[in-house]
Amino acid sequence: MIPKVMSWKRDTVADLDSLIASGETIAVIDIHGVPADSMIEMRKTLRENMDIRVAKKRLMRLAWANAGKDLDTLEALFDGAVQPALVSTSSKNSFELFTDLKATEAGRAAKPGDVAPHDIVVEKMDTGMPPGPIVGELNSVGIPAKIMGGSVHIQKQTVVLKEGDVFEGDLGMMLGKIGINPIVTGLRLIGTYEDGVVFRPDVLDIDFDAFRSDLIGFAAGAFNVACHVGWFTPETTPTLLAKASSEALAVALEVAHISTTTLPHLLGRAQRAAMGVAGSLDSSALDDELAAMLGAAADAAAATVAVAESTETAPAEAAEEEEEEEEEAGFGGLGDLFG
Repeated sequence: MIPKVMSWKRDTVADLDSLIASGETIAVIDIHGVPADSMIEMRKTLRENMDIRVAKKRLMRLAWANAGKDLDTLEALFDGAVQPALVSTSSKNSFELFTDLKATEAGRAAKPGDVAPHDIVVEKMDTGMPPGPIVGELNSVGIPAKIMGGSVHIQKQTVVLKEGDVFEGDLGMMLGKIGINPIVTGLRLIGTYEDGVVFRPDVLDIDFDAFRSDLIGFAAGAFNVACHVGWFTPETTPTLLAKASSEALAVALEVAHISTTTLPHLLGRAQRAAMGVAGSLDSSALDDELAAMLGAAADAAAATVAVAESTETAPAEAAEEEEEEEEEAGFGGLGDLFG
């Protein structure tokens, strides 16, 4: 006799099949330890960009096979998931999906039976807590504490639990009291499947700010190399032309080549040279026009010096005036006091 399949199972498989077929990026997440109310809020926040379905692994395997995908791929995505769920999205790639799911993670205090996700290290610090029974409670779970300067201090850095060890007794609660919440809850991504490739979280976890900074640095370095070797591109051509123009102008001025571009520079240089020679001559050798020009230049230089000196002395004079005003005000107050 063929066993009868419950209708809700058929409906679930059909729903999962549609979910897998509709998404360009498929992922498996682990929802183990996520409170029901938190799960509802997370799904509400993420609903616009992705669909999440919770089901038994057996039903997921049936739907995956119905969608024509390799079951070995799904088993690889299941690896490490305690309570898996399927995620499908057409608007996010694997990297964007990882970023959105990571934002749902938050730390909580460890409870007895939880497994340490990494070495739990308590640093030497001032807890800021006032003296009390907390000192004995911390010491009882292996955290060396004593009272110093009116507050509870952790005396030295201590590894209280190794990665993979199980929390027992009040250790997790005491760690929570000093601000250590090592158990991360949230929609933890196990892996994604996109364009026939499986991506793991360690590949997707990218510091985008550092990545952007590196790209800018690489682009600047490439631009400098291209300009140095004279490689013409739409990006380097304006800089290379400006550099060539500047170098050509310098050469033309060096050989005193006269053109509409160089003539103002050459005339200015000649005038400065002439004024320098005139300044070294006796005043009797100068005509009225040249003497006037030298006098105007000397007056301008003197005015510049005077402005600089007045700028320096003005703050000092202002400070002295303020001190005098304060002294006068003080004597006036004493006169009023004694009549």
